[in-house]
Amino acid sequence: MENKKKKNQENVLSFIPTGEYYYKKALKELQRDQFQKAHKYLQRATELSPKDPLILMHYGIVLMEMQEFERAMDALREAYSIDPEETDILFFLAEAHAHMGMFLEARKYAKKYVEQDIQGDYAAEAMEIIDFAEQEDWQLFDDEGEAQDSEYFYQQEKARRWMEQGNFAGAIHLLEQLIEEKPDFWGAHNNLALAYFYVGEAEMAKALLHDVLRRNPGNLHALCNLAVFHYYEKNDELEDILELLKKIQPYVFEHRYKLGATFALVGKYKEAYRWLRSLQKRGFDGDPAFYFWLSHAAYHAGHEDVARQAWKQLTKMDPDKEGYEPWSENAVMPHADALEHDRDYLVEKLDHSHKSERLFGLFLLGKSSHKQEIISHPKWLQSDQPSLLETYLLGYALGHPFKEAVPEEQAFMRAMRATEILYDKEGMVTQQGSYAFQMWFMIFDKAFDRQYQFKNPNALAAAADYMFNSSRDQSVTKKVIAETYGISPATLTKYVNELIQYLPIFES
Repeated sequence: MENKKKKNQENVLSFIPTGEYYYKKALKELQRDQFQKAHKYLQRATELSPKDPLILMHYGIVLMEMQEFERAMDALREAYSIDPEETDILFFLAEAHAHMGMFLEARKYAKKYVEQDIQGDYAAEAMEIIDFAEQEDWQLFDDEGEAQDSEYFYQQEKARRWMEQGNFAGAIHLLEQLIEEKPDFWGAHNNLALAYFYVGEAEMAKALLHDVLRRNPGNLHALCNLAVFHYYEKNDELEDILELLKKIQPYVFEHRYKLGATFALVGKYKEAYRWLRSLQKRGFDGDPAFYFWLSHAAYHAGHEDVARQAWKQLTKMDPDKEGYEPWSENAVMPHADALEHDRDYLVEKLDHSHKSERLFGLFLLGKSSHKQEIISHPKWLQSDQPSLLETYLLGYALGHPFKEAVPEEQAFMRAMRATEILYDKEGMVTQQGSYAFQMWFMIFDKAFDRQYQFKNPNALAAAADYMFNSSRDQSVTKKVIAETYGISPATLTKYVNELIQYLPIFES
């Protein structure tokens, strides 16, 4: 018997998949137009073979199909640095730059492709990129009116992406380096001012913008950013800047967009509608943010048909915006008494001195009709040193993905599934129901810090429900609660005993 077992062990061949293995699986999925599956395989392939230019190129192609243009450019630039002779990489670099609005660079890469491979598979498409770029002369400049320098512009976009992801420290460091290397790079100055403002350095941010205006008078982005800062701080200077902005008549599309979005954000909807609608009439192909601001400006300026058309376009591009229509602000919501839709209550929680209360607020933020407004207000999500759990909750509220393979993230997602089960019980959080959530996030906070695994979300939700309600009503039984959540009374008891040690009164 022992010999047979040993023989079987000798016959077992260990299988260690390579980057090439996942690359071939991805190509099969691409032939079926299964981009999500291809993305998964190519992501694994790049991890196993990070220096394979073809794998990186195809990863970039899939990222473009998924509208992840910044990440696509990262992959394609890396592929090009490894193999600058592969002409297909040149074409896809041209395409990625075109999608990003960097037409000077798009034209450069497209020309290189045609020069090196005039009979190539993408020659016709490359010529189209060249023709389009040369017709759009105004787009050969960035949003500050400066001629695009590929590396500087790329680094600025990377910093902007980091800010969107909450990595303000990294963005500030990168932008400060860019300014040191190129002191007249006004786009970097303006983005750095935004980054300073987001981390609470409002005076430094305003000082930087005033310096830009001193050295580059009339810089539209600096003026618009100053207006936004004064709006959030409720400063008297806002009206003076708005009067100046009303007199500006920009030609460049990006400047019109910035002006319209700024007017919309500060509530000057008539002026906002004028600029944003003029862009739409001229065939401007906007991003989700453009249609968001156009819809709000149009609705509040009395153009409801335009507002609804713009919102329809927005939800095609970003389905998660369903439910945040500007007209819904004036309608009676089905859960008008839900605390997640009470802005003052929500802001109070986000600014609370106790971490568990801030965690509760971040959970409510993900459900709130005021999410977009609060996210756009830097001070309402400001924390000196946010904990890992606060960072996770904010990411969860914003819909960021988590990795089940990472133990901390797996435990966090289990805890969030338990939280969602509690939320689904009523479909909202009322004042009465808020106390149970406050208790739960107190437990959640302590348990996560002690690396509790949060196994069995159903049982966790049941345990939290029982612990809260039994303390207020002695008639509540484990049997009834267990049946409600589809578990046994014994399982409920087990999880109550596990969670109760994380209540503050049980701390040593």
